[in-house]
Amino acid sequence: MIDERIYEQFREIGRDMYVDRLVSSHGGNLSMRFGDRIIIKRRGAMLGRLKPDDLVETGLLKNDSGVALASSELIVHRAIYQATPALAVAHAHPRTAVALSLSREEIVPIDNEGSYLLKKVPVVSVEMASGSPEMAATISEALKEYKVVMLRGHGSFAAGQTLDEAFQWTSALEECSQIILAAKLLDERFIEYRKMSSDYAKW
Repeated sequence: MIDERIYEQFREIGRDMYVDRLVSSHGGNLSMRFGDRIIIKRRGAMLGRLKPDDLVETGLLKNDSGVALASSELIVHRAIYQATPALAVAHAHPRTAVALSLSREEIVPIDNEGSYLLKKVPVVSVEMASGSPEMAATISEALKEYKVVMLRGHGSFAAGQTLDEAFQWTSALEECSQIILAAKLLDERFIEYRKMSSDYAKW
């Protein structure tokens, strides 16, 4: 039985991700680590309408009775927890960020908040996605150095100490991506508002 306080965290963040259009009706997933255990969204559950039985508890290092019901990307979450100090992971499909990932190797914010929070977001690519070992290794390696990473054409994975923090990095990524798109559509000359902005892309 999942603790009510843990369920409330999943429910609130899941609902926020859906309302903010970071996932479609059944897309994305969330997880938390507790020692050698993981609590993760059930396969096929709706993030915006999570119920207590939509959460599955399983092992960090080995499969047990909950694994059959867990998200298909459990392997990625496990790899992230084993490679980083993260205690929470949020996987989303932020639409503008996904679009940007199709044409660049990294997403570098041009706004002040995005630059401060994220610096830059790497875009990685794998041949076999949707919970493959290659995907798990690539994402977990990138999250050793970054708060959030984009898998080209698929979505983002953010690691934090809490679900709230992982959600913050995800939300910030989509906001800065929307600003990049809006600035490109305006197609006007940038007016410098911060010093050394040319160095931001090197971070």
